[in-house]
Amino acid sequence: MTDSTQTIPLRNPATGECDGQLAVVSKVDVDQIAQRLRAAQVGWAALDVSERCNALLALADAMQRKRDAMVDALLRDTGRWQESLIEVDSTVGALRRWAAEAPALLQAPEPAGASIGFLHSRQNLVPYQLVGVISPWNFPLLLSMIDAIPALAAGCAVLCKPSEVTSRFVAVLEDMLAEVPALQAVFAVVTGGGSTGEAVIGAVDTICFTGSVRTGRRVGEACAARFIPCSLELGGKDPALVLADADPVRSARAIAWGGFVNGGQSCMSIERVYVDAKIAEPFIAALVEQAKRLKLTHPDPKAGQIGPIISAAQIAIVRDQLADAKARGGRALAGGELIEHGGTWCPPTVMVDVDESMPIASEESFATILPVMVVANEEEAIARANDSIFGLSAAVFSGDTEHAARVASRLQAGGVSINDACLTGMIHTAEKQSFKQSGLGGSRMGSVSIRRFVRSQALLVNSGVDDPWWFPITT
Repeated sequence: MTDSTQTIPLRNPATGECDGQLAVVSKVDVDQIAQRLRAAQVGWAALDVSERCNALLALADAMQRKRDAMVDALLRDTGRWQESLIEVDSTVGALRRWAAEAPALLQAPEPAGASIGFLHSRQNLVPYQLVGVISPWNFPLLLSMIDAIPALAAGCAVLCKPSEVTSRFVAVLEDMLAEVPALQAVFAVVTGGGSTGEAVIGAVDTICFTGSVRTGRRVGEACAARFIPCSLELGGKDPALVLADADPVRSARAIAWGGFVNGGQSCMSIERVYVDAKIAEPFIAALVEQAKRLKLTHPDPKAGQIGPIISAAQIAIVRDQLADAKARGGRALAGGELIEHGGTWCPPTVMVDVDESMPIASEESFATILPVMVVANEEEAIARANDSIFGLSAAVFSGDTEHAARVASRLQAGGVSINDACLTGMIHTAEKQSFKQSGLGGSRMGSVSIRRFVRSQALLVNSGVDDPWWFPITT
């Protein structure tokens, strides 16, 4: 990262105070960094994939050694501790997993014959020279690295721009990269706001973006104007369907986890619940009990489970959604009011008497809010779950796993947890794509995700015929 005379304030979500300044990297600097990365990428791509993977393992070792420093930085960025531990450990795990899997995945196919006997073909996998990663504020480290790691393994250089809301972790990451010079040469992080992100899009060959639908649409349009591909993972309003044969208490425990972990600030969070009328009463009672047992991470971030709302802009959205729902007859059986402790917390909230005409049940909340809607049967649950612009993930609960799977197959969502919630955040090896306005592009999960960073090149070989066989010349 280069020096900059421009800065923007960094807000501490736990105190609400601006206690730091973030350098804004200019377009000129972004372009210079991109040129340096491109120059280094030639040698990086020429390495055997095992050598690149050794560099990834070295970064994993550095991250493990400096785990406490990274967790502390993420705590200052996000106000939450337990999830920061998980975030660092998940990133270390991703580095080790890709280092183990990439060599086999990047092997070119064997030469293939053609229908014409003296012709055959070979395939090369050619990496994009420079990949841009623009990541969000809810998991600053993990979502900066989830695309960068396989891109680096594939032989690309990477230019990453994390959210300006949560960029304190960058300094620690750069210290780790300094221990792995081979990676430091081809992986750079730049900080700043929207103008820096626009500069990154203008400097790279393909983009991986994680964020809101509104911003993702602008990213997609900018990439289309440059004729470069993009991979977009955007918002969600993930539904959970609790069918009549589900265990209401077990379902409530899982949905409480899925809706309230990380303060509800995850695109894969459960954000609306459809429960069959036959078990609605015990389910809602169990969900309210779970919500009331959870504690805020104030004053000790290690003592509670629910961290503050990370982004100041999100606070107003959550406040407006709660006020609108209450004004239109919605009732909070738990929570329902934001709490100020310098920073702003949303206590785990269970809302009833709401419907999809209310933003709280149809638009992203990104907070610990669970609107619960009672349905007559699973057909109604499926129809209402699918009646959304989003299609990121979902969950289905049933006493019969195969029954749940049949219902899940009818949902318009890329990843569906069965008898659990948010499993797409725990299992990164299953291929899935985002449906509807929740995203665009190939899967960022599973072994196939590395193919987003290479292009297939065909070498078509004439093995011995000298004359132009396809167009005979006569004299």
